[in-house]
Amino acid sequence: SPAKWVSGAPMGTPAFMEFVESIKTEGVELERVPMGKGAVRKDSLIVEVDSENTDKDLDALDIELPKLSRRFNREFKDLGNLDPSSFKNGKLPLKPFTPEQTREIVFKTMLDDEIHHTIQLDTAGPADYRSVIAFFAKQLLKELRLVGGYDLLYPKVKEFIAGHLFESSPVDLENAVVLRNLSESDASKIVFDSFKSAINALTVQDKGSSRIEDRIRLRETRPFRTENRDYLQAKKSVFSKIVGEPNAGGFELKFARFLDEAPDIVSFAKNYLAVGFKIDYVRANGDLSNYVPDFIVKTPDGTVWIIETKGREELDLPQKMNRLRQWSADATEASQAEGGPRYRFVYVDQGGYERNPPTSFAALVAGFGEYQK
Repeated sequence: SPAKWVSGAPMGTPAFMEFVESIKTEGVELERVPMGKGAVRKDSLIVEVDSENTDKDLDALDIELPKLSRRFNREFKDLGNLDPSSFKNGKLPLKPFTPEQTREIVFKTMLDDEIHHTIQLDTAGPADYRSVIAFFAKQLLKELRLVGGYDLLYPKVKEFIAGHLFESSPVDLENAVVLRNLSESDASKIVFDSFKSAINALTVQDKGSSRIEDRIRLRETRPFRTENRDYLQAKKSVFSKIVGEPNAGGFELKFARFLDEAPDIVSFAKNYLAVGFKIDYVRANGDLSNYVPDFIVKTPDGTVWIIETKGREELDLPQKMNRLRQWSADATEASQAEGGPRYRFVYVDQGGYERNPPTSFAALVAGFGEYQK
C-alpha cells in the first residue's frame, strides 16, 4: 500500500526511505494520510480478481501481456571511456577562505542534503583530498544505482576536479582552500550534473530489440490492499474494483466508466502495481527508470491496447510515449511470431477528452493520435 506521510515527512527505516525515493523516480505518487490522536482513517480496500461474480466470464475478460526483456541496460565497463576534458561544464572561480574557515570542512550528500562527513584539517601540513574524491565517486554510484565501477570512476573524478572544475585549473588538491571550495553546493552540483550526464550518455545502451521472457495474465493477479478511495465496480474487468488515484480529480474513474460502457470493448483493467506490468525507459535527464501505464484494453478483434491518461503535462511524457510506441511494436512482433495478439497504444489527455467526449473506443482512438508517429 502507499507510503504514509506525517506532517510532511514519510516515516520508515533508512532502507525503506531509500525504497520510497526509488519509486518516486518511477512516477509513483505517495498519498498523505492523517495519523495520530484524533485522526480518522477509513478501512483499506481489497482489490481482487472477481472470481465470485457469476455474471462475469473471467476467461473472456482476461488479458494477456508479454513480459519483455529489458531493452535498456547499463554497460559498466564503459566508465573507463569517460573523458572529463570533454564535459561542457561551466567553471567556477576559486573562492578565498581563511585558515579558520578551512579548519573544519563539512560535506553534505547530494540527494538529501544530510551531513555526510566532516574533515578536520591541521594547517601545518597538506590536506588529504582522497576522502573527498571518494565521497563524490561513491555518491555518483549511489545516485545512478550503479553496482561496481568505483575503481574506474575515482580517477575520472579526480581528473575533473583537479583540471576542469575551476577557472584557475589545474588546482592543487592538497590545498585546504580547494577542498573548502569543493564543499560548496555549486561545486557539488557541477560535479554531479557533469558526471551524471556523461555517465548516462556513455553507459545506457539500447539493445535494439526485446524478447518475451514471461507472460502476465490479469486473472492471476493476487489480491492486494489499497487506500479507501472512490471506486467503480466494472462489468468488463476481471477485477472487483477499479480504484481511483489520489490527486486525479476523478478523471481516472470517469475514463474507466467510459471504458466499461463502450460498446466496442471486450474487457479492460486498471494497471495496478500488483499486476506487474511496467516498461523500462530513459528519462529526459538520461536516467534509467520504469514506467507504469494506466489502463489495459482488449477489443473484439483481439488487439490489446495500452492506455495512458494524463490530467497535466509532465517532463518525461514524450520519453514515456516514445518508449510505449516502441514497446508496442516490439510486443507485437514477438507476440505475432507465436500466433499472439497485436499490441497498440493511445495517449488521452484530460482536456481533449472533456472537450470532445467519445462515444466509442474507436472514436477515442481516431480522436487521440498524439505520439503515434
